[in-house]
Amino acid sequence: MTRLQPFNSIYTHGFLRVATCVPVVEVASPARNLEETRKLAGDASSRDAALAIFPELGLTAYANDDLFFQDALLAAAQEAIAELVRASRELKPVLVVGAPIEAEAKLFNCAILIYRGRILGAVPKTYLPNYREFYEKRQFTSSSKASIPAIRVAGEEVPFGSDLVFFAENWPDFAMHVEICEDLWTPLPPSSYAALAGAFVLVNLSASNITIGKAEYRRMLCASQSAKCVAAYAYTAAGFGESTTDLAWDGQGLIYENGERLAETERFANRSQLVIADVDLERLRQDRVRMTSFNDCAALHRERIAAMRRIPFQFEVPPGEVPLERRIYRFPYVPADKVSRDERCREVYDIQVHGLMKRLHATGLKSAVIGVSGGLDSTQALIVAAKAMDRLALPRANVLAYTMPGFATSGATRENALQLMRALHVTSEEIDIRPACRQMFADLGHPFARGEACYDVTFENVQAGARTSFLFRAANLHGAMVIGTSDLSELALGYTTYGVGDHMAHYHVNASVPKTLIQYLIRWAAKTDHFGPEVSQLLEAIVATQISPELVPPRGGAGQLAEEEIGPYELQDFNLYYLSRFGFLPSRVAYLAYNAWSDRNRGDWPDLLPAEKRHQYDLATIRKWLAVFLRRFFATSQFKRSALPNAPKVGSGGSLSPRGDWRAPSDAKADVWLEELKRNVPEAI
Repeated sequence: MTRLQPFNSIYTHGFLRVATCVPVVEVASPARNLEETRKLAGDASSRDAALAIFPELGLTAYANDDLFFQDALLAAAQEAIAELVRASRELKPVLVVGAPIEAEAKLFNCAILIYRGRILGAVPKTYLPNYREFYEKRQFTSSSKASIPAIRVAGEEVPFGSDLVFFAENWPDFAMHVEICEDLWTPLPPSSYAALAGAFVLVNLSASNITIGKAEYRRMLCASQSAKCVAAYAYTAAGFGESTTDLAWDGQGLIYENGERLAETERFANRSQLVIADVDLERLRQDRVRMTSFNDCAALHRERIAAMRRIPFQFEVPPGEVPLERRIYRFPYVPADKVSRDERCREVYDIQVHGLMKRLHATGLKSAVIGVSGGLDSTQALIVAAKAMDRLALPRANVLAYTMPGFATSGATRENALQLMRALHVTSEEIDIRPACRQMFADLGHPFARGEACYDVTFENVQAGARTSFLFRAANLHGAMVIGTSDLSELALGYTTYGVGDHMAHYHVNASVPKTLIQYLIRWAAKTDHFGPEVSQLLEAIVATQISPELVPPRGGAGQLAEEEIGPYELQDFNLYYLSRFGFLPSRVAYLAYNAWSDRNRGDWPDLLPAEKRHQYDLATIRKWLAVFLRRFFATSQFKRSALPNAPKVGSGGSLSPRGDWRAPSDAKADVWLEELKRNVPEAI
C-alpha cells in the first residue's frame, strides 16, 4: 500500500514526538499554573508533539501539604482542568497533567489525560511515600483502595484507575500508560504490567525533590525501566516555584527509549522548560517481537494483564512534513563518542582474539595460516592472529602469512602487505599465483589463455580460488588452520568467492565485523599504538587505500573499485544494520539513511575519520544503492551465508551465520522489498 502521509514526516515512519514539560509553578495557584501549562502545551503543539507531560500535581503545585484538604483549592483545580480541556481542542498532543481529585470521600493524587476537548481518563497514584520527607498518606489515598471504575472530573464521567492503557485505535503502537513518581521506585512498578499488556510509551508524572546523587538515580531508574519493558519512558519532576520550606527541586525531565537517553531538561532552571524526543515506536515493536522472553513473561502474568482496561481514542496525526528531530548515527556499528568507541574497539578485539584462541586450543593446533593482501580485512585478521599468539604465549612466527600477488595486484598493496608481515614478526612468504592461474585458464580453454583481455567472473574467481586452495594445502603441510578474512559487509552483499575462495576458512575472525567497523578498528589500533610506531604507520597507509579486490587489471588507468559495483560500504552497512537487526520497511531504512547522510554538517562524526572521508548522499543515491542491497541480500547471496565457517559473533547488530542471528532460504525473491522501496520512496525531497 502506498503511503498517504508525506515521506519526510516522522509520523509516516512510526516515530512519536514526546514533549516533557517542566513549568514554573506557584503554590496553591491553579489559575497561574494553568496559564504556564497552556503556554507549554502550545509550544509542544507548535512543534507537532503527539504527547506532552507535566509534573505531579502540577496544576496546584505539589508542596501544598494540608492545603489539599481545602475545598477552595480542589475546586480551583477542577476549574483549571475544565479550562485546559477547552483549550486542548486546538492543540495537537495528548496532555497529561497532575491534579488532586476527590472521589468516594477520598482524595487521590491523579494524572489527567486530555485530548482534543475531552478527558480520556484519570490515573491515581498507587504507591504513596510516607517516609523521610514525604507524608503523602496524610492527604492522599492509594489507587489500591479505590472501588469505582469511573469518576467525574470537570463535569465528565471518565475511566479511573491505575490499570488503564490508552491506545490510538488508528495507530495501535501509540499505546501509553501513566504512573506517578513513587510508583517507579517500587519492585513491581505498575508500568511493568502495562508494558506486558502492550503499552509502548510509559509516562511518569513526578514531583521528586532533589538531594545529592538523586538525579543520577532517577536516570538509572528510567533507563532500567525503559530497557526492561522495551519501551519509551518519559519522566518529569517538579521545578522552580515549588515551596522550599524544607525541600529543594531541580525540575529534571527525562525521555528514555529502551535504555538510551534521548533528552533531558536543564536542571535548576528558574524558567519553564520543554524538551522533545522522537520516540521510535516501530523499533520498540520490532524488539519486542524478537524478544521471546518478553512474551513469556507476559504469559506468566496473563491474569493481571487481562484485568487491565484498554481505553481507545482516535489520534489526529499532525499534517504535512514533520522533519525528524533525533540523531540517527551514520555508523550504527561505530560509536561517534570517543570513550564509547574506544571501549567498543577494545571489546571487539578481545572477542575476536579469544575466539581464535579457543579454536586453536580446542584443535590442539599451534599455528595459523593467513593470506595477506594489504587490504583492510586481511590486515585486521592478521592483527587478531598476532594478538592470539601473544596471549597464548606462542611466538608470532607461528602465524604463517602469505601474500599472493595476481594479475591486478598493485605495488602499493603488495608492499604494504610485505612490510606489515615483517613489522609484526610473523612468518612471511610471497607466492606468485599467476603461473597456477595461467595453467587453469589453459585447462579451461579460457580466452585469457589465448591472449584475449577477457576479465570475466571466471578470471576473477580463478585467482581467488588459487589463493584459498594454496592456503588450505599450506595448512595441511604445516599442521595449521586457515584463518578467514571475509567480513560481515561482504557476506551481506555476497561479495565473496564461494567455496574455494575467500568465503571459506577453517575459522573466520571477521565474519560478524562490518567493513566500517574494521576501518575503525585499524585506525584505533594505529592511534593507540598497539603494535609500535612502525606498524601504526603501516596501518594508517592501509586504511587510507581505496577498497579493491584487485582481480581485474586497471583499464585506462582506473583500477577495480568494490564500491563502484556494490555501493559505498558506509551506506550498505547502514542498510544491513536496520534491515537485518530490525526488519524495517525499505522506505523506512531510506528515511533513516536520508536523515543520517543527507547533510555532512549535521550530527557528530567519529573523530578518527578524516574530513575528506565525511561524505553526504542525496535521496536518489540512497535509493539506488538500497535497491542494490535488497537484490543482493535477499535474492542472490543467501546460499553463501548458509555455508559459513565458524566465527565468533561480535555485536548485537548481528551475525549472518545460520547458526546465529540470520536464518533464511537460499532461493527467496527480493520483489516485495524492491516494490515497497519503489512505491514509497521518492527520487528526491
